[in-house]
Amino acid sequence: MKTGYEALDLNNKLIWNLRDIGYTMRRIREGRGSQRRVLILLRESGPTTQRELTARLGIQPGSASEVIGKLETAGLLVRAPSRTDRRTADIRLTAAGEAAAAEAQAQRETRHRQMFDCLTDAEKDALLSLLERVNACWDTRYRENDAGEPETASGKGRI
Repeated sequence: MKTGYEALDLNNKLIWNLRDIGYTMRRIREGRGSQRRVLILLRESGPTTQRELTARLGIQPGSASEVIGKLETAGLLVRAPSRTDRRTADIRLTAAGEAAAAEAQAQRETRHRQMFDCLTDAEKDALLSLLERVNACWDTRYRENDAGEPETASGKGRI
């Protein structure tokens, strides 16, 4: 057990555990603009424009250009003129990119299964229900205002 954990009240123990889980998830996931995530997204969506891909990844266009360039250099994707809009190019996987995306997807699925293999299906259902309830509550209570600041319970200002 971590130093000081036992002395915490129930709410702080929950926060401590959620923080640790968040840290672990950030450490083991692909990352928003990772090459593996780009390959998986292209495999799921098929040919897409760089603008659409950038929006789905939630990253800056420059970051997307860098990742796409590396994948193109590695022979995992190609850019081809769009069939519907001559001003844009579609990005699509090559055969090697399809194989790499399939492998990345399989690794992701295995990792996700392993993350929760300590729970029974009934426990997973219960955890999911509780997390959905907390998430809905927090989304309403702490959603960001137009200035990008979390709203308080009264709906105004910082928390």
